[in-house]
Amino acid sequence: YSDNKEKVLPVFMAVPKIPEGEVVDFDDIQKKRQEKDLAELHSLIEAHFIQRKNDEEELIALVNRIENRRAERAEQHRIRAEQEKERQTRLAERKEQEEARKKQDEDAKKKKVLTNRTQQFSGQDGKKGAKKQTEREKKRKILAERRKPLDLDRLNEDKLKEKARELWQWLMTLEAEKFDLTDKLKRQKYDASTSLTSHTPFSIMACVTITPQPPHPPPPAVTATVAAG
Repeated sequence: YSDNKEKVLPVFMAVPKIPEGEVVDFDDIQKKRQEKDLAELHSLIEAHFIQRKNDEEELIALVNRIENRRAERAEQHRIRAEQEKERQTRLAERKEQEEARKKQDEDAKKKKVLTNRTQQFSGQDGKKGAKKQTEREKKRKILAERRKPLDLDRLNEDKLKEKARELWQWLMTLEAEKFDLTDKLKRQKYDASTSLTSHTPFSIMACVTITPQPPHPPPPAVTATVAAG
């Protein structure tokens, strides 16, 4: 015990005095004392069981509160998990829609670029076609000018011989030019094939391109009818 507490002094009870002339029954006194002690013991036991019952009820109530709290937390956790799952689902759907929209925009841009390029190529092809048509018409015009018919009926024998010599010389000139162009083309193809590893396809095509030659002189036209000598 602490020094601050007051010391409890033992209490000495006075011994009861037995009246003179009376007979004391010690057995009766002992019996009453035992009955009193037994009654007090029963009271203590009853109080103990009552307290124990109360403690058990409090313990059961505490366990129930803990279980209820645990169930509430589990339910809250389930609700939060469902909410998080729904949020993730919404985010995934939004992301998918955004990606689909971006893909659609990219496809539209690619389609637009492809359409513009196709139109440009079509325009260029049209220009090239018009240019080729113009070149073809020029060639036709040149050939038409070259094939001017001659009235051989008015030529005599000497004039006819002279025209024949002109035609022969013109044919020889064409054969010589054809031989030169063929030989030049062969040399260009050979040079291109030996330098494939160091040239791009565009440079190879440039190597084999034939340089346009000036138009040949128009041949003297001859008709099938020869004047009588």
